[in-house]
Amino acid sequence: MLERRYLGKTGIEVSRLCFGSLTMGPLQANLPLEEGVALLCAAFERGVNFIDTAELYNNYAYIAGAIKASGRRPVIAIKTYAYTAEQASASLDKALRELCVDYIDIILLHEQESLLTLKGHLPALEYFWKARDKGKVRAVGLSCHTIAAVKAAVTFNGIDVVHPLLNYKGIGIMDGSVEEMLDAIKEAHNQGIGIYTMKPLAGGHLLHDVEKAFSFLLKEESINAVAVGMASEAELEFNCRFFAGRKIPNDLKRSAGRRPRRLLLEKELCQMCGKCVERCPTQALTIKDNKLLIEQAHCLLCGYCGSSCPQFCLRIG
Repeated sequence: MLERRYLGKTGIEVSRLCFGSLTMGPLQANLPLEEGVALLCAAFERGVNFIDTAELYNNYAYIAGAIKASGRRPVIAIKTYAYTAEQASASLDKALRELCVDYIDIILLHEQESLLTLKGHLPALEYFWKARDKGKVRAVGLSCHTIAAVKAAVTFNGIDVVHPLLNYKGIGIMDGSVEEMLDAIKEAHNQGIGIYTMKPLAGGHLLHDVEKAFSFLLKEESINAVAVGMASEAELEFNCRFFAGRKIPNDLKRSAGRRPRRLLLEKELCQMCGKCVERCPTQALTIKDNKLLIEQAHCLLCGYCGSSCPQFCLRIG
């Protein structure tokens, strides 16, 4: 069985394997609805009870469908870019409506960078804290690619959960080393903040060493859960077996071998507007000599650039 742990002091018990739903949705694999619902139901059957999503991912329908089909209610974490109380209200109402649930377990401010950015979202945080008091939300927190944001969560009263980027090579950490990120995570954990990490495979850069990548995170007692993107039943079965400490047959290793993916550009459609460059969290995109250039080594395959492109000329493939 998959191990479960409590997220800090929230009282929310989650499987250490969190289903990262970005990979299955429109920004990446874009699975047909029925296929995505079936994959989530298979995850529930294997003991996964924790799903990470975001308003940006546009995939609430998969989760709502899986809840209806399975009759099971997983722990759901959503993310939003809301700054104001009005935006926060709209994000929460949208999630409740489209997920067909009465409350959201965890609501996170998406891609926070520092104490300054966190303070800039204070009106939204205050709205979510009130929603927590009313029972519409169980926990409030932030997601981040920076050490500074994890440290800010420790000093900012009212943050229950932090969802930071971490992998054994530190790919994607924007302001320091793996050791510095781990130190910040441990301090947050010691203060009772729930921790579940993202990008264990660094957007595909660590596909050659999946077992090392997972083991690095699972050995850390300060990490309650790890969000892993999945888009096939073979990947799901491999991950569930690994996280449960079960033997993985060689044929499963072969079938679950994640196909290397890249950020692809439809050059003839690109108008060089620069919106994708502004949106990229890792500076993997630049415009030079009127050409959009992709630095694949820096790309985490988050797909956020594609969501900002008015011509839909960027995709994961």
